[in-house]
Amino acid sequence: MTGVVTSAGGLLPDRHPQVDFFLCDIFDAIPKDDLATMEHPVFSLSTRPDRRILSYEHNGAMIEVTPSVKGLATIHDKDILIFCVSQLMAAINAGRAVSRTLTLRAHDLLVATNRETSGDAYRRLVESFERLAGTRIKTNIVTGDAEVTSGFGLIESWEIVRKTRGGRMVSVAVTLSEWLYRAVLSKSVLTLSRDYFRLRKPLERRIYELARKHCGKQDHWRISVETLLKKSGSASPRRVFRKMIRDMIAANHLPDYEMSEEEGDIIRFTSRARVLDSEGPQLPPLKPAAFERARDMAPGWDIYALEADWRSYWAASGKPKLHSVEHAFLGFVKMRMAKGR
Repeated sequence: MTGVVTSAGGLLPDRHPQVDFFLCDIFDAIPKDDLATMEHPVFSLSTRPDRRILSYEHNGAMIEVTPSVKGLATIHDKDILIFCVSQLMAAINAGRAVSRTLTLRAHDLLVATNRETSGDAYRRLVESFERLAGTRIKTNIVTGDAEVTSGFGLIESWEIVRKTRGGRMVSVAVTLSEWLYRAVLSKSVLTLSRDYFRLRKPLERRIYELARKHCGKQDHWRISVETLLKKSGSASPRRVFRKMIRDMIAANHLPDYEMSEEEGDIIRFTSRARVLDSEGPQLPPLKPAAFERARDMAPGWDIYALEADWRSYWAASGKPKLHSVEHAFLGFVKMRMAKGR
């Protein structure tokens, strides 16, 4: 349950509603994103070829992003990396051996990221691979325990392994950058709502990433419009950016979070799970021991996302009285692990 409030035409349709994402092995991988590219602007938000050199510096973190002739990798191209990270984390959690090179079924990638499976969708997928491989990053951002200033592509290489007779890719081999692979091995990732892939606009996806990264176990996160503009990577003037943020507040369809504007040019993000809890009975905070036990039960999972899901589940169930909130939470975690979702 994501608790998304939609307006007409607000979200993309669920293009594959008949697929049971939680039974098919390929979809056991819950969407996960690496912390570094959630925190810092790496991907272009433009819907047209973007050939700018992007420079960003914030609190000691430095990034320079250089495009290829195809343009910068976009926030929609990032779907490929999210899918790869999710597959790697699922394999690690299952105790399987992993490497930087993954062989993926193109159809599975398209379905898992809520894309069409038309011939044009496969063509756009090839263009995404080209931009990801061509975009070069120079940064000092730490992934894992390593802090080095280095340059690399978002993916090191890609290759179509098998095609249909008509030339459409069937499977593709992708080699991730050492930088991203190191982030996965250190489990520097967070779970995303599946409705992330239903967000139409690039800025909506970027704002959701920032909210997901910064809210964490807090019930809300406050940030100035100026800093949000900088961290988003948007090229819009502040006046235009503020209008786009106000449009997002009015639409109110961001997964997991509700947005509001406060005095002093401040934007507040509030967890929808906490919004649900605000009326009637409320659950007390969980004890640290419960989180530690949840980590043991669900290695590699984002326990705070599990907590938010549990609170939403409790609220949607009519807010029943609980004898022990810790036992109820751990029971929910056990149920989720059993279902693989």
